[in-house]
Amino acid sequence: MYQESQFLAAKDLLAQLIACPSMSKEEQGTAQILVDFFMAQGIQPNRLGNNVWATNLHFDASKPTILLNSHHDTVKANASWTFDPFKATEQEGKLIGLGSNDAGASLVCLMATFVSFYAVENLGFNLLIAASAEEEISGTGGIEALLNSGHLPRIDFAIVGEPTDCAMAIAEKGLMVVDAKVKGIAGHAARNEGVNAIYLALEDIQHIQNHTFQKVSDLLGPVKTTVTVINAGKQHNVVPDTCDYVIDCRVNECYSLEEVLAELKTIVQAELTPRSMRLNSSRMEESHPLVQAAKGLGINLFGSPTLSDQALLTIPSVKIGPGHSGRSHTADEYIFLDELKQGIQTYQNLLTTLSI
Repeated sequence: MYQESQFLAAKDLLAQLIACPSMSKEEQGTAQILVDFFMAQGIQPNRLGNNVWATNLHFDASKPTILLNSHHDTVKANASWTFDPFKATEQEGKLIGLGSNDAGASLVCLMATFVSFYAVENLGFNLLIAASAEEEISGTGGIEALLNSGHLPRIDFAIVGEPTDCAMAIAEKGLMVVDAKVKGIAGHAARNEGVNAIYLALEDIQHIQNHTFQKVSDLLGPVKTTVTVINAGKQHNVVPDTCDYVIDCRVNECYSLEEVLAELKTIVQAELTPRSMRLNSSRMEESHPLVQAAKGLGINLFGSPTLSDQALLTIPSVKIGPGHSGRSHTADEYIFLDELKQGIQTYQNLLTTLSI
């Protein structure tokens, strides 16, 4: 099914996306580029905010529906770029530009795949492609808004496009960021008075560092909790009466976010307030037809410690796409042109061999 023309179209689309700044919540321009691309292919897309989606021509509600999803927003370019981040620069087999790796390459490869299946009759499934916004900030105006809009058909499972070297992440850790506040008693630092909130927080932090969550995932490993921010005190001669710290919790699929929060509360003195309970862990069982198709193609399976829009999906999903995760958010971000070809071929092969 793969044709060189599909690669060239994907490469051209990626160059257009790179050239249009699309930081999270500012994706109006790239959303229009995606709409125009679909229209040029004879496909009528839909748009909600900066989310763009379409379904295959012969959509049949009696068949299962597969969501193909990736995002078109980017982080801000950092000061270390030596190339113009908003110009697609082709050099030594690479396409350099902001968002080329994360996740422009995955998006354009999914779109090329969708176009190649769009008019196929007698598919055993439906395809729904969604190019979503606000992924880089886990915003509520992205895939979550689209899923809650009531505009989409029922979805059975999803392929989320992110740079994974075209290996398949069948599990992904969830994220919970917790604000902790310890209360002491203010006093004069020169006298033996007050209760130092910093010392109480240090006891908490040691308990967090030494605590082990008993359930360990074979793919994602243990729950990982890390204190990443601490703040207390206003002047040198006052014993501080409050100390605030932040816990970054990376949660495997063996626990819900609520369970991790409840266990943390048993080992610390601080008041714990989660910033969000939205970003859940996920796992697709190896018996699932999509995972079986991947295994049949020799695609490596793994568990991912990094977050994506999978965390906002309530359906079974996997994460797979061209490019390397270590290039994401780096200066002079790039994708190899051969990786673009590999991405299209991988997605097409998965759908061609899928049996449901």
